[in-house]
Amino acid sequence: MSWTVANIPDLTGRVAVVTGANGGLGLETARALAGAGAHVVMAARDQTKALAARDDIMNGRPRGSTEVVSLDLASLRSIETAASEIVGFHPKIDLLLNNAGLMAMPEQRTEDWFEMQFGVNHLGHWALTARLMPALVTAGASRVVTVTSFARLGGQPVDPANPHLKGVYEPWSAYGQSKLANFHFAIGLQRDFERRDMTVSSLAAHPGLSHTDLQVRTVDEGGAGTTAAFWKWLAANFGMSPDRGALPQLRAGTDPRAKGGELYGPRFLGFGAAVRRPIIDHRGMEESIDTLWEVSRKETGTGLFEHLAGAAH
Repeated sequence: MSWTVANIPDLTGRVAVVTGANGGLGLETARALAGAGAHVVMAARDQTKALAARDDIMNGRPRGSTEVVSLDLASLRSIETAASEIVGFHPKIDLLLNNAGLMAMPEQRTEDWFEMQFGVNHLGHWALTARLMPALVTAGASRVVTVTSFARLGGQPVDPANPHLKGVYEPWSAYGQSKLANFHFAIGLQRDFERRDMTVSSLAAHPGLSHTDLQVRTVDEGGAGTTAAFWKWLAANFGMSPDRGALPQLRAGTDPRAKGGELYGPRFLGFGAAVRRPIIDHRGMEESIDTLWEVSRKETGTGLFEHLAGAAH
């Protein structure tokens, strides 16, 4: 039988942090986790939408609870503030779901002058994960789930000489780079956990073709030309609903049988039941991960484990 939210185990007493929880896949992920009894920290930039999303979840009378934290992944300053607030209230975090993302937008820069898609989709989550690491390690058998996309299959590894694509920016190529970075981050993070003999696990998930406001925003901002309208039409007519699209990341985050280093996605790539997908160990992947680590540390000014400061391993 297909895996559904009914398969999520009892999460009473567990704390989950979900980025981009104000809509789409993030909202449905937060709803399902709260429904299973977790306390869900809904981290999002748009506070008006986030508060409305929280009310929407709580009106369903879930067994768990929710709170909203302001987080702008396009700002290292905001990430530091949000992480400090989260860890201050939650010294143990059982699940971090790196869900938020942008797709195929016009060339823009973050507050720290990163290319926007790489900055938000990867570097922002790198910095957030690093700052939440003490709480993840303290919790013990916690998980970090990072959302990638099948667009990673057309993405190129980060070029350390030009990670922000200056002079060569193209919206879909930039999106593919950021989603490949998400995938490499999930795999590389698991490698690091194992090298340090930690009980934290890192997994990747992709939602397939889901009908969310991601496509709408891409069209509205005009960054991807006529192809954006095609993807918007395709998602609207053939895409999975957000609650179905969220199942791979929910399974990666909660299925007791899921293991670190695994990838979950739809059975038929773009649609279907949430299943474990094969990971193709492309030649040069380890080198690409090492390069991503080098670039990420340099750009954000932090390594993933620099904030542990005595947290239990």
